Amino acid sequence: MAAVPRLPGGFDVMRVREDFPVLARRIHDRPLVYLDSAASSQQPTAVIDAVADYSRQHHANVHRGVHTLSQEATALYEAARERVRRFVNAASAAEIVFVRGTTEAINLVAQAQLRPRLQPGDEIIVSWLEHHSNIVPWQLLCGQTGAVLRAVPIDRRGVVDFDAYLRMLGPRTRIVALAHVSNALGTVLPVRAYLDAARERGITTLVDGAQAVPHRRVDIQELGCDFYAFSGHKMYAPTGIGVLYGRERVFDAMPPWQGGGEMILSVSFTGTTYNHLPHRFEAGTPNIAGAIGLGAAIDYLEAIGMDRIGRHEQGLLEYATAKLAAVPGLTLIGTAPDKSSLVSFSVDGLHPHDLGTVLDSQGIAVRTGHHCAMPVMEYFGVPATTRASFGLYNTRTEIDALHAAVLHAIRMLR
Repeated sequence: MAAVPRLPGGFDVMRVREDFPVLARRIHDRPLVYLDSAASSQQPTAVIDAVADYSRQHHANVHRGVHTLSQEATALYEAARERVRRFVNAASAAEIVFVRGTTEAINLVAQAQLRPRLQPGDEIIVSWLEHHSNIVPWQLLCGQTGAVLRAVPIDRRGVVDFDAYLRMLGPRTRIVALAHVSNALGTVLPVRAYLDAARERGITTLVDGAQAVPHRRVDIQELGCDFYAFSGHKMYAPTGIGVLYGRERVFDAMPPWQGGGEMILSVSFTGTTYNHLPHRFEAGTPNIAGAIGLGAAIDYLEAIGMDRIGRHEQGLLEYATAKLAAVPGLTLIGTAPDKSSLVSFSVDGLHPHDLGTVLDSQGIAVRTGHHCAMPVMEYFGVPATTRASFGLYNTRTEIDALHAAVLHAIRMLR
């Protein structure tokens, strides 16, 4: 396993940046300023090396082989599962299912946990803040079962209306599925209060944690949710790997979602006996390299410390908010009092795509568009926003570069 940083004392962002090879790139002959970590974060050398070492030295299929390479690959894969368990403080590794990402995790819950027990008129509750991945799977499920999808409103700050949420909970509510952190606005939901209210009424709960786990300490047992989903590529790991945490007693009551190899104990033409947790929900050959990369990313984050990362990113958020709020004609979209490390904004007279193109010419990578959150854009009456999202490797100097480039774009495009 490649070395990960040990940073006694304060957070040394310049030391951390040395671990990310891509940050040495120049884009359009300018230093890369990568402000798109909410879409996909970059990977440190420790993750890149862990994946490469597996591919060079240990590649084989897992669980089914008696030869040395298979046993090594299995040990690495299951060690990654244990790292995930520890990282989110799940009670057991059996509660950690590897999936392709948050999207697949939510679809798994929708089809395996909810579909068999939904009746016409039953209700699924989400919020107006949700990513499409926490909307469309439920819409598909409603079309299959006759259930109804309801969305908790937000206000002009991007804060979910908790009182409205309480009023919406009822005898037909079967699941509450909420983002821990909004990918479009950065709003941090006080999910514990939402989960407590649902649990008191016997309602199943799911949290989309894709934008939370890279930035803050998450304790699954403290939250008390039934399901928690997140993606590796938001937290410095490869794409194509993610996690669905499920409370063991809830998982035990669920039928498999997909059938095939590994999710079985025995198969005959008269019937099949399904495998134990968590393998019952991991049909087929898994993304072994991705899981190993995810484990290495967790090691990296823990070596730095999630509290340190959170403080550093909060400082970036406050600095960027103050700088951009002072730009004439720029409107910040999403001003919740508790936010994660991103800013979403519009500029009078400029389409976000044009602004993003100019920023790219200055070497600055931001995200422009609806951010897979069209209801949010609809609520604020904008077709799209420009979103700058920060990771543990970003600096105030890079925010200064963003600020200068936005001013340059305004002068050039107006």
